Amino acid sequence: MDTFVRFLYEFINQTVSGILMIFKGLIDGIKQMFNIKQYMEVFRNYYADFSAPEWVMAVLSILFVVIFLGLIVFLVLFIVKKYAKLRKPVTDQEALLDEVATLNKKVVKLSKEKDEILAMKVSQLGLKPSELDEETPQNGEEGEEVDPSTTQRFAKLSLIDMEYANYKIQNYNNSFDLPEFCFNFRNYAASKLKLYYTEKMMRIFIAGIASTKLVILQGISGTGKTSLAYAWGKFLKHDSCVASVQPSWRDRTDLFGYFNEFTKKFNETDILKEMYIANYTDDIYTIILDEMNLSRVEYYFAEMLSILEMPNKKEWVIEVVPNSWPTDPKKLMFGKIQVPANMWYIGTINNDDSTFAVTDKVYDRAMPIDINDKGKVFVPEQRDAMDVNYSYLDRIFSEAMETYAISQDTLDKIEQMDDYVIAHFRIAFGNRIVAHMKKFVPVYVACGGTEVEGVDYFIAKKILRKFEQLNMALIKDEIDPYIKFLDDTFGKGAMAECIEYLLRLKKSA
Repeated sequence: MDTFVRFLYEFINQTVSGILMIFKGLIDGIKQMFNIKQYMEVFRNYYADFSAPEWVMAVLSILFVVIFLGLIVFLVLFIVKKYAKLRKPVTDQEALLDEVATLNKKVVKLSKEKDEILAMKVSQLGLKPSELDEETPQNGEEGEEVDPSTTQRFAKLSLIDMEYANYKIQNYNNSFDLPEFCFNFRNYAASKLKLYYTEKMMRIFIAGIASTKLVILQGISGTGKTSLAYAWGKFLKHDSCVASVQPSWRDRTDLFGYFNEFTKKFNETDILKEMYIANYTDDIYTIILDEMNLSRVEYYFAEMLSILEMPNKKEWVIEVVPNSWPTDPKKLMFGKIQVPANMWYIGTINNDDSTFAVTDKVYDRAMPIDINDKGKVFVPEQRDAMDVNYSYLDRIFSEAMETYAISQDTLDKIEQMDDYVIAHFRIAFGNRIVAHMKKFVPVYVACGGTEVEGVDYFIAKKILRKFEQLNMALIKDEIDPYIKFLDDTFGKGAMAECIEYLLRLKKSA
């Protein structure tokens, strides 16, 4: 046994001694590398015999050694610091996990205490917990039921009922025609609000209003998009209701409000209030959806897009609440409200990195109007705001659509253009857009414009806009032939808006 112990000692000692020699050698090596005194001793032994070139090389050698040693020190410190950083998050994570566990225990304890308090209240009422009906309406206080026959859940709309209890629709005896209407609006905006717009912009805006309930004003910031919609409300003596769209808007509740199950009250928005007032009168109302593409339009406005497409305006109905209470406002029938025909929705959009692209589903149902230039100042005639009956304005719009209906010759040319676009660009526009054009162009003509101008603007904004979805590099060579086709079909330079738009596309390709 003694022999084995001596053997094991010498055998293990061989390994341990080697390890110690490595560490000793490493320490001796580090001492040797950073022995400043030895470096100075070597320098003293040789510096007296250096020639001028040797002095330069000696200095460079010293600098090299100093930099090398500095890099070693930096590398060691970097590794130590890196390790410390890696170690710290692990420690913090463990501390956070401990804190989460502690909070979970507290939540369980508080839930238990809440259940005990609830059981005490229930026992005081002479009930068993199992007898509680979780769906029993409450007005916010536990145990107190809500009586639908006496509780009012639409506070704002009920006040409107009281305000308009004795209201009678007023007839303003309007007699203006559309050119006069455009003239008055343009001069009112300039004389009263210092907002300047061209005659053509007035025609486009009024024609857009006539052709659809949703108008989109788009363009660069600061050109007067929101101001135009604001001026429209002022001109008609009913201030536009401004709804500033938020990125968080996801559904219709952001437009109309929602029923609060806790308070048993309906959170009414200004838009819902404005719609309710509009149902009482024959005046004209406007909702401004400011910065409407900060959220996806088809999220919060999808239901309205579908409703406003229905040909029968009596079917323009929105369900606000799923049931009916005896105390509900009188124009809220069976929890539903009539979407007023005398109300327009004007959206403003800026196309930049902070917004969403407006989809074809929205554009096809709206009238986009570009405002990219500031209006030139002119000396206006003084004009006051006007009282206008919706029924009268709607009638002169309908008369204009009959009187100035698009000629068959122009419709044939539009059909030729449709065939050309399908053949060369693989894009087609459906019956919805053609029907929209048949409303827009006649009213544009009735306002003082020409048929070709109206067709030109409509095609540029509603049809050629779809070219942006295509690969510009692939269609670039097709643009010049298409411009020639437009000149040959409609007349040289007649389709100025379309040609300008196509040249801009070609330039960006």
